[in-house]
Amino acid sequence: MKTKVISKLRQRKVSIIVAIVTLSVSMLSGCSQAAGSATIVAGSTSVQPYAEVLAEEFMVLNPEAEIDIQGGGSSAGITAAQTHSAAIGMSSRALKDEEKSLNYIEIARDGLVLIVNPKNPIQNLTLAQIRDIYEAKITKWSEVGGVDSKINIIAREEGSGTRSAFTELVMEKAEINPKAIVQDSNGAVRQLVGDDPNAIGFISLGLVNDKVKAVLLDGVEASRDNIINGSYSLSRPFLFVTNGEPTGLAKQFMDFTLSEEGQRLLSNEGLIPVAKETEK
Repeated sequence: MKTKVISKLRQRKVSIIVAIVTLSVSMLSGCSQAAGSATIVAGSTSVQPYAEVLAEEFMVLNPEAEIDIQGGGSSAGITAAQTHSAAIGMSSRALKDEEKSLNYIEIARDGLVLIVNPKNPIQNLTLAQIRDIYEAKITKWSEVGGVDSKINIIAREEGSGTRSAFTELVMEKAEINPKAIVQDSNGAVRQLVGDDPNAIGFISLGLVNDKVKAVLLDGVEASRDNIINGSYSLSRPFLFVTNGEPTGLAKQFMDFTLSEEGQRLLSNEGLIPVAKETEK
């Protein structure tokens, strides 16, 4: 009987030891996974494709690094930075006053372009006409010199940096018509306009292709040179945002973005590079 009790005690002791070892291995494994986890960069879907180009090259140069680029919109990216859900937030609009306690750098500038279908004869619109179209005060293309067809308005979703920039730069205090067709990315806006001869939308300059036509704004072409010299008025900053000074891999990636190589990559993708680091 005594032998059986001792045996049970030994079994229990062994079980406890095994449990402790298992827990220790699990904890070590968890630490190892945490140490090797990706640095998350999240936010603006306008900045996202350019950040992906940067991350791809950065990871080629730094094979041990892992940068995970995610979308969600500018507001979501700023919130992710504030809450440390992401190491870096991406924004395609300027920060609001209540957000300026965050650290940010402007990585490039982007032109905001009004696009129509290539079959649409419209070549030029004034800022006032664009505002009236998006308010639905102008509802037919014939009212601005085009065909007698209803204008199909395409806009970005609430929380989008592209929409915020458009609202600020074009709409003044007016609201975009609530009946506008809403899309959650510049690519989706471009696709709809490319498929619809009566549609109008707004996207990043760097995303304009032969499937859509960029409209002149008050007679001025949307181009890099015209954005730089100020004659084309619809431009916005692309920002990387962090909660406090960036450290570790996040800082390395941001430094790479502002480097000559990083700025060359962004320029090749159609953005206007920054002349120098603009860390705030």
